[in-house]
Amino acid sequence: MFHPRRTLRTLLLPLAAGLALTALPATSAHAASTLTNGGFEADGAGAAAPSGWSEYGSTGASFVEAGGHGGSYRLSHWASSAYKVETYQYLSGLTNGAYKLTAWVRSGGGQNSAYIALKNCGGAEQRTDLPVSASGWIRIVVPVNVTNNQCTISVNSDANAGNWINVDDLTFTSGTSGTSIKGADISSLPKSEAKGGVYRNSSGTSGDALAILKSSGMNYARLKVWVNPADGYNNKAHVLALAKRVKAQGMKLLVDFHYSDFWADPGRQDKPAAWAGHSYSQLRTDVYNHTYDVLSALKTQGTTADMVQVGNEINGGMLWNEGSTSNWTQLAGLLNSGYDAVKAVNSSTTVALHLAKGGDLAGTRWWFDSARSNGVKFDAIGLSYYGYWHGTLADFQTTLDDAASRYGKPVFVAETAYPFRLDSEDSHENIIDTSAELVSGYPASVAGQTRWMNDVASIVEAVPNGRGLGIFYWEATWTAVNGNGWDPTDPSSGNGWENQALFGYDDRALSSMSWFRHR
Repeated sequence: MFHPRRTLRTLLLPLAAGLALTALPATSAHAASTLTNGGFEADGAGAAAPSGWSEYGSTGASFVEAGGHGGSYRLSHWASSAYKVETYQYLSGLTNGAYKLTAWVRSGGGQNSAYIALKNCGGAEQRTDLPVSASGWIRIVVPVNVTNNQCTISVNSDANAGNWINVDDLTFTSGTSGTSIKGADISSLPKSEAKGGVYRNSSGTSGDALAILKSSGMNYARLKVWVNPADGYNNKAHVLALAKRVKAQGMKLLVDFHYSDFWADPGRQDKPAAWAGHSYSQLRTDVYNHTYDVLSALKTQGTTADMVQVGNEINGGMLWNEGSTSNWTQLAGLLNSGYDAVKAVNSSTTVALHLAKGGDLAGTRWWFDSARSNGVKFDAIGLSYYGYWHGTLADFQTTLDDAASRYGKPVFVAETAYPFRLDSEDSHENIIDTSAELVSGYPASVAGQTRWMNDVASIVEAVPNGRGLGIFYWEATWTAVNGNGWDPTDPSSGNGWENQALFGYDDRALSSMSWFRHR
């Protein structure tokens, strides 16, 4: 996460021991042009400071101990009372250019801040916060552009009593990182507006939700398409209208085909009523014609789709029962029919396949191995990852990295979200409404929501070989508006997700929108 350098603080010498280092560190005896002892193996446990590293602040809180990620030892920060400590290494004689620090980390959470940084490299300091992960190790990266032939690698904790981090296997190499997609699903927006929904910027001025999101850094919108929904929303006409607004903001467009009149997900993949009773052969034609029809209309009006999902959360297949995963030959035919239609409209549109359960390594492998062996064509892999349902952050990273490498495709988070509060604004019970349902270390607060999104983004950014595309937040604009409930067949249905929107109960943009600015 990028933080502008606080110039005033960098000019002031620390007033008391225990303040994290902010001034340029003195060139240590260990200065080198390559990272020394990045695995903390040189000394064993108990060294006052790891070889090649220096410490500042509450130095007793920084130490090497057994239990490494790769080797036998790791760096840890911990103390029985509140502490501020920095473990750092100064590199000099660097060739100017782009570099990337990679580290394996764990954290029990609770700190005021815990991060790895690259600073004094000639430009703005670059930081990546440590995700809260008490058991599984997580790989994070920090990119920087060195312009003054030097750089300081910093492991920093501003912590409360008993807070801890582990850091290991740091590497500092040429390269860069970042994500290209900072997106959100805003499918709910037209109906919300039609039913009186209002959106305000952080200072309370009402405005266009899309413009507010764009000003916060959103660059990609995801829109679902139902075939003939009961309420008339999320159909071709509404997608066309909303796509014009998306493109007018300079955003890219992902079109998410559900191939249903209703929500399609791992538990439900109902055929549209208009396709009921059709043969498998006819369903292949239906998929092609519907996909082509929507996308060609978008192209004709000058809002060509940049990415398309052929199906939504299709862990069990789609268009049941003909397209179920119990008949992979038929499912493959339906998916390739959708792929061919997308490419017939615009050959450069990315075709993604989307599964839920982003922490399920075995299930994801089984599905995409089956797809590959049945000749399914696709360009990218999208995973839904909700931390309160789909496993730990470490599980998620393992699954995401594996998908990227095993299939040689770029990957992205098609859906994620997190609550900024637990109580409900309408009379409908929220999907997540008790503290027991939350992910440990991530409170139901604006700060917790912000932290969740930045940490998920850091994991996507760290996918090897630049294959992590980015994230779509799920339903940023689905606030509690009477008549804009979850069920298109029931006007009185409520919204169980308003506590996970990116607009608060006062309709103002939440500061958690800052995640859109993640690298």
